[in-house]
Amino acid sequence: MTAKTVLIVDDEAPIREMIAVALEMADYHVLEADNAQTAHAMVVDHQPDLVLLDWMMPGTSGIELARRLKREETTAELPIIMLTAKGEEDNKIQGLEAGADDYITKPFSPRELVARLKAVLRRTTPRGVEDPVEVEGLLLDPVSHRVSADGRAVEMGPTEYRLLQFFMTHQERAYTRSQLLDQVWGGNVYVEERTVDVHIRRLRKALGDRHQHLVQTVRGTGYRFSAKG
Repeated sequence: MTAKTVLIVDDEAPIREMIAVALEMADYHVLEADNAQTAHAMVVDHQPDLVLLDWMMPGTSGIELARRLKREETTAELPIIMLTAKGEEDNKIQGLEAGADDYITKPFSPRELVARLKAVLRRTTPRGVEDPVEVEGLLLDPVSHRVSADGRAVEMGPTEYRLLQFFMTHQERAYTRSQLLDQVWGGNVYVEERTVDVHIRRLRKALGDRHQHLVQTVRGTGYRFSAKG
């Protein structure tokens, strides 16, 4: 199964390090940020599966970042666990009202943190996200990150894979190049729109004669994935 990515946001390096070690031992992929601005950019670029967010940080507080992430459409569904040294009830309520999915008070044991994290990820992983998708014999398995066509493995690069996964889970809708850049590359990555065309060409080549027609050019707009002619 593909490792889930967790972003740890805390201005104290020893705490980040302690959490990172515990999560890596539990087979999570870890990203770290020491302030809200860096954290927001990393969320946009790396699209983590969950954010562990410290309440008290210099500059923008964790609660402000949580509100911002929940306000923005692309990150509204991102699970957040607040980390705080405050045990008071009103802070807990404030954190949950800002959109946090859970709350853990320092000091905590790494085992408790991992257990809480697993529970939140189980609750928030939408049904079907890890289910294989199949169209006309083309099968994409998001758990093993493999693509096959009529039972034969299809080799492609990571960007082509992400493009195909986005298309197969958003069929029959036309997307502009800039929408595809936002969804597949992440909004903070500065790539020319022509780059999309290059990867579409590579994706079609990887799919071969039997399936390349599924990735359709929509004149004046961009691209769509469709099993209809």
